[in-house]
Amino acid sequence: MTASIRTLNILAAFVWYVGGIVLLIKGTTMLVEAYLLKPEQNWPWLAVTVGPVIGSIKGKFIFRKSCLKNLTRINTLNQPKIWQFFKPWFFAVLAIMITFGATMARMAHTQHNYYFLIAVSIVDVDIGIALLWSSHIFWKQKAFSKRY
Repeated sequence: MTASIRTLNILAAFVWYVGGIVLLIKGTTMLVEAYLLKPEQNWPWLAVTVGPVIGSIKGKFIFRKSCLKNLTRINTLNQPKIWQFFKPWFFAVLAIMITFGATMARMAHTQHNYYFLIAVSIVDVDIGIALLWSSHIFWKQKAFSKRY
C-alpha cells in the first residue's frame, strides 16, 4: 500500500508527539507518586529540574538530528509504503524501549521504591522533553505541506 511522503511525515510526527506527551505524563505521575511517599524529601524538585535540562540537551543534539535524518530519508523514497515512516529496525527498538519503560515503571510502582520512582521519572521526563523539543523540525522542514 503506497502513501504520500506527506502522509509518512504526518505519521512520523504523530508517533513523535504521542511518545513525548505520554512520557511527560508518565514521568510527572511518577514524580507525584514519589512526592506522596516522602513529601519531606526534595528529590522530586531536583528531578523536575534535571529531567527538562537533560531532555533539552538530548533534543538539541541527538533527537533533532534523528528527526531530520528520518525526514530526509522519507523524502528520498520512491513509491513510499505506509509503514516506511520509520525504518524497520526503529519499530523493533521502539517496541523494546516501550516494554523496558513499562517494566521499569511497573517495578517502581509495585515496590514503592522512592529512589527508583525518581530515577525512572527523570528518564521519562527527559526523553519526553527531548522528543517534544526536537519536534520543531517537522514544522521547520514543512513536513506537513501539500508539496509532496
